[in-house]
Amino acid sequence: MSQFYQLLTLTLVAAYWIVIAGVSLRIVLKRRPFGVSLAWLLLIYIIPLFGVVVYLLFGELNIGRKRKQRVKEMTAPFKYWNERLHRQAQSDRRLGQHARPLHELSLRRLGIPALLGNDLELIENSQTILRRIIDDIHQASDTIHMEFYIWHPGGLADEVADALIQARQRGVTVRLLLDGAGSREFFNSRWPDTLMQNGVSIVKALGVNPLRMFLRRMDLRQHRKIVVIDQRIAYTGSMNLVDSRYFKQSAGVGEWIDIMVRLTGPSVCSLAALQSWDWEFETDERLLDEIALPQVESPLSHRHAEDSVQVIPSGQGLPESIIQQVLLLSIYHAKHSITLTSPYFVPSEQLLDALRTAAQSGVEVNLIIPDKNDSFMVEWASRAFFTELLNAGVAIYRFNGGLLHTKSMLIDDDHCIIGTVNLDIRSLLLNSEVSLAIDDPDFCQELGQLLDRYLQQSNRIDAHQWQLRPMWKKLVEQFFYTFAPLL
Repeated sequence: MSQFYQLLTLTLVAAYWIVIAGVSLRIVLKRRPFGVSLAWLLLIYIIPLFGVVVYLLFGELNIGRKRKQRVKEMTAPFKYWNERLHRQAQSDRRLGQHARPLHELSLRRLGIPALLGNDLELIENSQTILRRIIDDIHQASDTIHMEFYIWHPGGLADEVADALIQARQRGVTVRLLLDGAGSREFFNSRWPDTLMQNGVSIVKALGVNPLRMFLRRMDLRQHRKIVVIDQRIAYTGSMNLVDSRYFKQSAGVGEWIDIMVRLTGPSVCSLAALQSWDWEFETDERLLDEIALPQVESPLSHRHAEDSVQVIPSGQGLPESIIQQVLLLSIYHAKHSITLTSPYFVPSEQLLDALRTAAQSGVEVNLIIPDKNDSFMVEWASRAFFTELLNAGVAIYRFNGGLLHTKSMLIDDDHCIIGTVNLDIRSLLLNSEVSLAIDDPDFCQELGQLLDRYLQQSNRIDAHQWQLRPMWKKLVEQFFYTFAPLL
């Protein structure tokens, strides 16, 4: 009997070693940043069995067999549609110095061209944003397509739902695509049944199903925020469909501070096409054929005929690391100044190096982040990057007027990137996101004025005082820094 137990022990030890070695080898062979691989290896060797299970659940970008097959079938029609859009737009020769390289990158990797002749409006207050959306919904005559990471019931968000019901009663087609995890409070409320009973189509994106946890990665999120009305008006930016007066009031961080861009013009169709991609990705229902190519005006007939908007989607089913490439390209092209805002700052090694290099080469780099954050782990992990950035000359400001949720980057006061992307690994490499790269001097001036107001409500971190913080804080920061690539 003792020999049996010895054999069983040896078998279990061998199996344990094979599992640990096999998963470790898989991590090492994957082409990813060194810090990400190191964080996974540390987790596996510190908490072996738990680490293996967590890696199998969250370690690789697995969207599931059906969605992989669907992406293969979707790619060709969307590529052809964007090629037609590119031929019709003929915008290549009139792009500015910042817009041209982003256009070329997006065209080669995504097939999406930059488009001229859009009218843009920057809206910065959640109540104002929701009221503008409600007004546009009331004027809708054909279609309303909306997708959000979070729809949180309460306040003006409920009035949006009522407006959608009224639109549907007028015969308007209404489709909602909401993330299954981010909008769980919405799905647990009365609104889904009420809306569907009135003819509104609702799809839960990337629903969380524990029974399928080993078949696809469960923490991938649909993080885009897009509204398209009659293929004529679009909104996108940082704000979820929430009334900030009713959202996370118990978190102790104040009201969430957001912006949205309202646009009309050719780029509305690019956002509509992206929505149709997301809808088909979830439902296998093709809406792309319903989207008409925009009418391109004469260069002299529009006051923004020389100003461009580049729609840049990223995430599941799309080329890897595209948004990180866009950010890096923009940072390295900066000549005078860069101002960034992000609620969650846990950058990749490449992005961190780009910001340090820009500051060290004489570019004025300002980073604005919230003073208080709703994520405990991100709060501590982000602090671990401050010393390197401060030593390189980056100015770091902590905004104390609420949870600054705006995601933006203003470069040389004449080019900007606005969208849903946080400066963290999750947004850069995992979630489905959308950004607008905008070359419009008037719009950038307005954004610059908004960022100045943010700075006035912020405290700048003093590099010397930062070095004097208690040792226990440094240790906590380093602990969470170790796992920063996984946050």
